[in-house]
Amino acid sequence: MTPSRNIPVAYRSVASSLRSTAFAMTLAALLPFATPRLGAQQTLTLKQAIEMAQRQGVEARVAASTRESARDRNHAFFASYMPALTVSGAVPNYTRSITPVIQPDGSTLYLPLQETDAGLTANIVQRVPWTNTTLTFSSGLSQVQVSGINGFHAWSSTPFSVGISQPIFRSNQQAWDIREQDLRIESSERKYLEAREDAAIAATNAFFDLYAAGANLKNAAANTAINDTLYTLNKGRLEIGKIGENDLLQSELALLRARASLDDAKLTYDRALSQFRITINVPPGAPIEIVVTSDVPVFDADTAAAVRWARANSSATEDAAASEVHADRAVSEARWNTGAGGTVNASYGFNATGSNASDAYQSLLNAQRLTLSVNLPIWQWGVHSATLEAAKADRDAARSGAQLSRAQIDLNAHFAALQLAQARRNLTIASKADTVAAKRFDVAYNRYVIGRITIDNLYIAQTEKDQALQGYAQALRGYWVAYYGLRKTTLYDFEAARPIREY
Repeated sequence: MTPSRNIPVAYRSVASSLRSTAFAMTLAALLPFATPRLGAQQTLTLKQAIEMAQRQGVEARVAASTRESARDRNHAFFASYMPALTVSGAVPNYTRSITPVIQPDGSTLYLPLQETDAGLTANIVQRVPWTNTTLTFSSGLSQVQVSGINGFHAWSSTPFSVGISQPIFRSNQQAWDIREQDLRIESSERKYLEAREDAAIAATNAFFDLYAAGANLKNAAANTAINDTLYTLNKGRLEIGKIGENDLLQSELALLRARASLDDAKLTYDRALSQFRITINVPPGAPIEIVVTSDVPVFDADTAAAVRWARANSSATEDAAASEVHADRAVSEARWNTGAGGTVNASYGFNATGSNASDAYQSLLNAQRLTLSVNLPIWQWGVHSATLEAAKADRDAARSGAQLSRAQIDLNAHFAALQLAQARRNLTIASKADTVAAKRFDVAYNRYVIGRITIDNLYIAQTEKDQALQGYAQALRGYWVAYYGLRKTTLYDFEAARPIREY
């Protein structure tokens, strides 16, 4: 059998592998110029590659760290509303100075004085967000010792005291803080899930970049071999006068272009492989083989359901709500905090004094304190009304922005569902086109070998075959990108019919 008869068979083997349902790309086993294997070969499906990217990829690790930071801040925020025990004091505070002392005859003498005082106070502070109240429970003991003229030594105790601080006619800062924090932590959790889907999309793109590069490399190698055989065949035909010199030159040009395309395909494949390693975070040079199947999930992503789940799950929904709450808070603060108001501070407890520590806890006396601090603006040149109107205008802008954000969420979800359905139809068409184009080239090649068609028709068939192969690879990529894009937009797994969580 002549070499010219072997090439179509070899090519059909390559073309068949490109369209097979289990397409294994490892150029080390197929092409002599590929990089040698370095240890065990790692075979990855798209799902496995995505799992690796979400588990150990740099983007996924950044997202996880960001979420943990948000969780820690949330824990710290709500821990601040738990009873907080603090102990403070000075042990001791020593002073030595020359102090003026008034004598019985009215004269003043400057005498040395040494004073030592010390004290400890324990406080339990409890904030009450519903009423914007702060409660304080305290207990303390202190002593002072003065040496010199009229020196003395005394102790003072406050076994128990409860105090309250209550703003009046003021915005409830604590309640607003809690509302905003609840929205922030929920948004951060949803952003983390969306970041995981972003990692899945990045891994999908890198995966199919490698797939397309490998397919193009195999195809370029096959085209080079075919064009080399055709050029040899056409040289023989020219010698016996069956073709003109122009056909031979065209065949030689096609061979040169095929070789150039092969060199470009090698470089593109090496780059895609390196980028894929970075995406799934494996060491440089690690041997990798990817397995691509034409099987894709088949399910109906209803547009109404997509919109409903996007509204319920999207982080943008929480961000829109947070912007409205922040604007409402600004209006509340402008209305209450720049007008008449004040603060009530009150405390009740027991205290006593004595010459020693034990005496300071005998014969306890009541200790009360009440303070009302008021602020009554009389004339502000319209500061209060202008501040309030500005806050209302900002609130209107925030509400309009939130409305636009929600409309964009609906739009993105609606068309994400439609795009997935369209991508599935495109994949079906591209798969059929790839099969037809490959068969057409086989027929054209055989007909050219027996002299039934011109070389121009053969190269047209070859170009269409190459374009169909690239179209099939892009259609596969388009489907999976649309698939994970819908998951990110809605945070809902339509295939499993459940919301997306970290499972």
